[in-house]
Amino acid sequence: MAAIRDSVLGIIGGSGLYEIEGLIDTSWRAVESPFGTPSDDFLFGRIGGKKVVFCPRHGRGHRLPPGAVDYRANIDALKRAGVTEILSISAVGSLDEELAPGTFVIVDQFIDRTVARPASFFGTGMVAHVSMAHPVCARLGAMVEAEARARGIPTKRGGTYLAMEGPQFSTLAESELYRSWGAQVIGMTNMPEARLAREAEMCYAAIAMVTDYDCWREGHEDVTVDAVVAIMAANADAARGLIGALAPALTDAPDPCPEGCHRALDQALITAPEVRDPAVCARLDAVAGRVLGG
Repeated sequence: MAAIRDSVLGIIGGSGLYEIEGLIDTSWRAVESPFGTPSDDFLFGRIGGKKVVFCPRHGRGHRLPPGAVDYRANIDALKRAGVTEILSISAVGSLDEELAPGTFVIVDQFIDRTVARPASFFGTGMVAHVSMAHPVCARLGAMVEAEARARGIPTKRGGTYLAMEGPQFSTLAESELYRSWGAQVIGMTNMPEARLAREAEMCYAAIAMVTDYDCWREGHEDVTVDAVVAIMAANADAARGLIGALAPALTDAPDPCPEGCHRALDQALITAPEVRDPAVCARLDAVAGRVLGG
């Protein structure tokens, strides 16, 4: 039988999301990472008995475009801050007629079309190959679904997120191609974020908030920033309420996670111990210290 641990919830999302219902004892603190500079200081606080750490993905005021976010620094810093579970919240376009603006999709798969972002903590000197067959935590996703439905939020459990490089929106040809691949939503931020959370052995659930129909749907206006922002504001209100209600339920979590999230590196390291680069291993102290002996 798994032990019960006092987990810490990390939330990655837009600038407006840190105004979470019930968040108290708050303080903004800088957390350093050997992988680079996180998007901003992190907001530490509590909701009920739950410790919460919020990372504004694009920085407060939305300074950073998707391609400039240092995803490795964000995930590494969250791990250093004690985070064990991550709720990733992002705005997306819909590639599915049934997923109207305002719908929350609890993503369970990804297609990664990003091209210019470091996608792993590991590399020359310390090689690892982590399975991404099941890239999200089903336990965490089930809890999100239950609370979202209880609050009357239009919700779909399961769906494939197409991660594009951006910052431009899709061409019509691209949008139609991604639909033919079976993707349900499209966004610019969940990769390599989900890959890195897996490598860092953290539970990860992705809540994709639909703002528009991308550009494929006949009779639907092409994507504009004004239209997206209007829907985003309504979605953010719903997301803040969802997080505020959900966080206390996550106070006690099984250790290790029964979905295997906290043991993702068990069979992943491939570099022989005698040829591992000490400098590379040193900066992996937070991400992989459990298996590297740090």
